[in-house]
Amino acid sequence: MGRSKGGSGAKNGRQSNPKYLGVKAYGGEFVTAGSIIVKQRGTKIFPGDNVKRAGDDSLFATADGNVKFHERMNRKYASVVPVQA
Repeated sequence: MGRSKGGSGAKNGRQSNPKYLGVKAYGGEFVTAGSIIVKQRGTKIFPGDNVKRAGDDSLFATADGNVKFHERMNRKYASVVPVQA
């Protein structure tokens, strides 16, 4: 009986590329309209004021201002607070 299986020895090499998910703009940071705040899979964080959800569940700013993370009814939200002129 053979000691090893026949065929190719390439059993590794199936690692997928990194997806670069996570928070891109932290609380208190200034963002411009269209800036991505969070890259996520599913809605771990929900859109708040001046924030919308993209097709891939990313959150992006719809106005210039400072990012604010808060919690309401056991849900995490990301909002953008516009700066006063």
